[in-house]
Amino acid sequence: MRTERFDTVVIGGGQAGLSAGAYLARTGRSFVILDGHERIGDNWRERYDSLRLFTPAHSVALPFDRYPRRGSHAPTRDEFADYLEGYVERSRLPVRTGVWVERLQREGETYVIDAGEARYESANVIVATGAHREARVPALSGRLDPSISQLHSTGYRNPSQIPDGPVLVVGAGNSGADISLELAHSHEVWLSGPERGHIPADIDGWIGREIGARIFIFLGRHVLTERTPIGRRVKRKELGQGDPLVRVKPKQLLAAGVHRVGKTVDVREGLPVVEEGSALEVATVIWCTGFRHDLSWIDLPIFQEDGQPRHERGVATDERGLYFVGLPFQFAAASDVLPGVGRDAAYVVKQLDRRAATLSIPAAA
Repeated sequence: MRTERFDTVVIGGGQAGLSAGAYLARTGRSFVILDGHERIGDNWRERYDSLRLFTPAHSVALPFDRYPRRGSHAPTRDEFADYLEGYVERSRLPVRTGVWVERLQREGETYVIDAGEARYESANVIVATGAHREARVPALSGRLDPSISQLHSTGYRNPSQIPDGPVLVVGAGNSGADISLELAHSHEVWLSGPERGHIPADIDGWIGREIGARIFIFLGRHVLTERTPIGRRVKRKELGQGDPLVRVKPKQLLAAGVHRVGKTVDVREGLPVVEEGSALEVATVIWCTGFRHDLSWIDLPIFQEDGQPRHERGVATDERGLYFVGLPFQFAAASDVLPGVGRDAAYVVKQLDRRAATLSIPAAA
């Protein structure tokens, strides 16, 4: 097994890991960024074709860089993926793709990262695998009739892959609403799940792009934080209930003919049953039921009863030299999205560098 040593290993090459890398590069410390995808940006390219960011171009740039298209254009999935790839080249970040981390453990004062035939050792580790890692599908999916086609939103690309016949989209969040509206042009669609509210502004209109977006970004970065009472209340609600609809509005779903129903709660004779009691005769079920932030590969005693790591603003409280970037509400409502991830990365790297300096760890290995 090949072993390499760095001062810091960053696990994850999405916007969180790349932001951390940009700040690490300015410390002079040796580091490497590991990413399991074969190409930077593939975590975006693997999502549905019509996906567009909620954040306008004027607010999506990563640290020390500019997004090539200025103004209020909302980047598409592929545009932003290409931007991430170009960012690595412009910033000359030491990224290694196709490296899937299987285990993180500690041997004495050294962190050990196992990734297939490779082994990495470091004094510091920044976990930046993002807010989403493993698709979540309810157990009742296994009881549906085999004739019903099933896929998670991670496997959905466009309407052409969906068989003829009615579709049940389970999960009424942003992905579920996007997919339901798109499919309504060619399929009969039921959208299952409680309404979590919506942002009334049209984020694609001039006011929404130029004024509304800036207001929401300011609130997400500076008002809804762990330092404010309202921020702490929002954190408890957000982590437990999900986000409101942003781009798609309930009236658009209604106008498109999408049927709104309650939660999918059971299976009867192979058909999905919603909480109103109806069994829906559908040909396809698309699970827009979110993700688990799977950190089971971290073999360290850092977890709370709910499975989340114990940390203070991304600095692990139980393991010296372990840090996180990109956790949901790591410090603020914007922590796991583009307007907030860079600030958290800057803070974490500052704490890392400060600790290393007190321990007299040299800046370069």
